[in-house]
Amino acid sequence: MANLIVLGAQWGDEGKGKIVDLFSESFDLVVRYQGGHNAGHTVYIGEKKFVLKLIPSGILRPGVKAVIGNGVVIDPAALMDEIGQLESAGIDVRSQLLISNRAHVIFPFHRMVEKVGEAREDRVAIGTTSRGIGPCYEDKIGRRGIRMADLVSPQGFEQMYRMLCEDKMTLATAFRVSEVIDFNKILEQYRQFTEKLRPMVCDSASYVNRAILDGKKVMFEGAQGTMLDIDHGTYPFVTSSNASAGGACTGAGVPPTRIDGIIGVSKAYITRVGAGPFPSEIHGEQGDQIRKAGNEFGSVTGRPRRCGWFDVPLLRYTATINGFDSMIITKLDVLDDLTEIPVCVGYEIDGKAITDMPATNEEVSKIVPVYETLPGWKSPTKGITDLNQIPKAAMDYLKFLEKQTGVEVGCVSNGPERNETIIVPGSKLAALLA
Repeated sequence: MANLIVLGAQWGDEGKGKIVDLFSESFDLVVRYQGGHNAGHTVYIGEKKFVLKLIPSGILRPGVKAVIGNGVVIDPAALMDEIGQLESAGIDVRSQLLISNRAHVIFPFHRMVEKVGEAREDRVAIGTTSRGIGPCYEDKIGRRGIRMADLVSPQGFEQMYRMLCEDKMTLATAFRVSEVIDFNKILEQYRQFTEKLRPMVCDSASYVNRAILDGKKVMFEGAQGTMLDIDHGTYPFVTSSNASAGGACTGAGVPPTRIDGIIGVSKAYITRVGAGPFPSEIHGEQGDQIRKAGNEFGSVTGRPRRCGWFDVPLLRYTATINGFDSMIITKLDVLDDLTEIPVCVGYEIDGKAITDMPATNEEVSKIVPVYETLPGWKSPTKGITDLNQIPKAAMDYLKFLEKQTGVEVGCVSNGPERNETIIVPGSKLAALLA
């Protein structure tokens, strides 16, 4: 059994929550390394549905330690709400959850800052969830942020908090924000959060590294997807953290030499939430059909996701950035009713084929996708647990994706339940999980 990174190979919402939950049975620790409570992982266990926004999916496995790493930004109110929901479902959160003392803290005024930025007339709206994620990361990079270690410090927190409030009050005045913010009320509220969270706050990097040296098995869980990575995604329509594999090392505090395998999760098609270029997007009735069949609505926001055909050049790009050892294809069953399935196999701009992912939004928006159409299988795949029972046309589709992307398909998910998953015998993934 190896230490693995499991992350999104597209624009997020690929079904990572189910995969991490499924695999976590074989791991001792599951570590979330970036993002905030804008990224929801949905896990179905029987008739129970769990939407996890900050806490790693491993929390649903008794005895597995769930770690929120230093690269995550934490809204204590959202975290306390999530803890409460899990505890009401019988999950022993406080014995399993660890929170990095170096993770940065989101305050209500971060949401105000984000709303102001998105509403400016001279700015292209990114389509954020307005949960304060980006402004919190801004404070982190600006070296004025407040970390969990500061929050739980009886001496230093109030002084740091009031200094940060002064910055936000200045900003609110400059932008003529009419919203009234009661900074003293927020201070008292966060003091109450502190008393409940303090026992779970620790030096998580030291904890994880000691666990690895002791022979424990660790899975690192990414949020969002590679195409939303702040450096390598479709900038500026990206998130505010490194959602690619490199973010696991900085966001969890572990050296690259501790990582044994990198697994990319991809839908059998592709989706995107919010604004930004989307070369293989499907418009009209067929896009609505896939959205309905795949229940493509945000687990946190409820926003409808934009749907498109599988994008081979995009997957090749994210495989290059991350170094995927294996690929997991989810939601194969969503395509069951289609007679034909187009696959984007190339990009053209102004009639010329391009091989590299363009850096600018303007260039990506000009991409004309080149399609190859494969026959559908017109047969249900949902719930099949034996690879030999998958329809031949569906297997041909998977083999086509494997050949075109250069990454093996090591696992197929054909439903939301844990048991609706097939690990391909003899794959690299099967070896990494052995």
